[in-house]
Amino acid sequence: MTTPPRIALIHALKHSIAPIEAAFAKAWPAARLMNLLDDSLSADLARDGALTDAMTERFLALGNYAAGTGADGILFTCSAFGPCIEAVARAHAPVPVLKPNEAMIERAVTMGKRIGLLSTFPPTLASMPPEFPTTVEVVPKLAEGALAALDRGDRATHDRLIAEASRDLRDCDVIALAQFSIAAAAPLVAKVTGHPVVTTPDSAVDKLMKLLNAKT
Repeated sequence: MTTPPRIALIHALKHSIAPIEAAFAKAWPAARLMNLLDDSLSADLARDGALTDAMTERFLALGNYAAGTGADGILFTCSAFGPCIEAVARAHAPVPVLKPNEAMIERAVTMGKRIGLLSTFPPTLASMPPEFPTTVEVVPKLAEGALAALDRGDRATHDRLIAEASRDLRDCDVIALAQFSIAAAAPLVAKVTGHPVVTTPDSAVDKLMKLLNAKT
């Protein structure tokens, strides 16, 4: 019997850990997970207002550490750092290195042409829309105050603010939840909007399973 793959999970928000671990537990419990957290990444990006060369170097260092532990795949759960993650993917090819949102985007574009993108972290709404193909229309929406509520431990307010924000996306074909930390609110968003909702954790686990199964 072969040893299950080792997956390195790299986070910029502590809130991302539980949702991705839950997605693995449901869909791929055999995977061996390793969590790396640097919660200063998101704070520094919010302060600097843009991705810098220094930030890319920090991501490369995290990728090197993960690869050095023998990771068979690397999944970043921080949705506002696309170019930094792409640099890690180039450095460690052919090891699968996934941006948190790429699998969800691939799934969402098969479900409609007008895609609502809901986030609680403003930089995500700047960095993520260009990752969608130009054949679809992306409608960004910020759930203001939700992340601050989650930081206070107030999950109920966090979820309520997300549900309220999603009302503005009811004219979309599908709603994409941009962060791992808001995946658990998917049923609420589906109820409010009446539309299908795609999340980053479930999509990412599904893609990693396919990529690594194809290699074995």
